[in-house]
Parts: sequence; C-alpha cells; structure tokens
Amino acid sequence: MRVCADDIKPGKFVRDLGIYIDSDMSMKTHVSRTVSSCFTSLRHIRSIRCSASKLVLLSLVTAIVLSRLGYGSVTLNGITKRLMDCLQSMLSAAARLVCNSRKYDRISPLLRYLHWLRVPERIKFRLHVPVFRCRNQTAPEYLERELQWAVEVESRRR
Repeated sequence: MRVCADDIKPGKFVRDLGIYIDSDMSMKTHVSRTVSSCFTSLRHIRSIRCSASKLVLLSLVTAIVLSRLGYGSVTLNGITKRLMDCLQSMLSAAARLVCNSRKYDRISPLLRYLHWLRVPERIKFRLHVPVFRCRNQTAPEYLERELQWAVEVESRRR
C-alpha cells in the first residue's frame, strides 16, 4: 500500500501506548508479551528471595509484575479462556513467590491472603470502577457527561 511517498506494509500487530493489538483483535501478542516479561521479572525477583523480606518481595511483585498485568487490562475484556489462563498462571506464580509456596499448592487461599483478585475479576473491577465513580460524582466531569444511564434512554425504560 502506498500513502503519499511512503510504502506501508500491513503488519501482524500494532503497538499503541504499550498495548499490542493483533490484526484479528485476539490480543494474543499482548498477552504473550505481558506473560513473558512478567515471568522474566519473577525469575529475577526469585533470585533475591533469600535476601529479601516477605514485605519487600510483595512490594517488588506489586510494583513490577502486577502493574504490567494491570496496565491496559480493560482491553483484555472478552479474550479467550486460554489467554485468560495464561495470565492467571502468571498471577499464580507471583502469589506463590510472595508466599513461598510450592507449585502444586492451592492458589485460592494464597490469593485470599494477599487480597488479590483473579484475572477475570481484575478486568471486571477495572471496567466497573469508572462507572462507579461516575455514579457517585467522583469521576472527571468529561466522563460523567459521556455516561448515559439506560433508564434515561426512552427505548430502554421498559
């Protein structure tokens, strides 16, 4: 494809604001790169596990790994179960590292202890917070103006 004087070749994905969007909108590239970078960070953090306290490990995992998982997580709404499982395995590995548990220990008690949501619940939470804030007038004004309640739409009142 030619635009002005430049040749443009279609790609398999595009990166915008750190979020990889595939040509088929599957988000496979974003999930695989996020999981890969998070597991790399977890390996680095694991190497200093013996010389760091549990609080330091929790702070490192939260700052480095969970922030990567959370960034752009709203765009992951509706991804396949397989991709969601990849993200969940990374979150489980992070919880096991912080709690110093084994690979086959149950993950639910660890997540409950750390007050961490599972990946699908994290995504829903990130979607619902702006709506909650709009409803309680704590969101920015431009968001409150754009939100239209279903009861205010004539065709949706029933």
